[in-house]
Amino acid sequence: MSDTSEDPAERLGKTADSIVASLGNIDRKVKAMTSARTNDPDTLGDKIIKVAIPSLTGLIAAKVFQTLWNRGTARLQTDDSDDDAQQGLLMTLLFAGLSAAFGAILSQLSDMGSRAFVSHRHCKRQRQNRTR
Repeated sequence: MSDTSEDPAERLGKTADSIVASLGNIDRKVKAMTSARTNDPDTLGDKIIKVAIPSLTGLIAAKVFQTLWNRGTARLQTDDSDDDAQQGLLMTLLFAGLSAAFGAILSQLSDMGSRAFVSHRHCKRQRQNRTR
């Protein structure tokens, strides 16, 4: 059975209070998100730099590594090899490992470099704003 001891107006008041409290929580979260967005020093250009430079560097590094690998392995290949399948698998695994390591290192370095560049831009922008 439902609780009939409470007055319907009293139950309605409690429901309204809980709805108002929920809307208050939503309002606080929206204000916090708006404040975080407006206080973010990164411009759209800064964000693009932070994403594009490491991505492009990783892509270019992988292509350069693949080209160098293909040139190097073309010199080492012989036609009279009996275990081509085994050597092919080992070379593929070696290529995958070295390529991933090379790409990861260059991506990390370019990520740090792009962050440093954006940080430098922030400092420069702050100095210019102080002198005005």
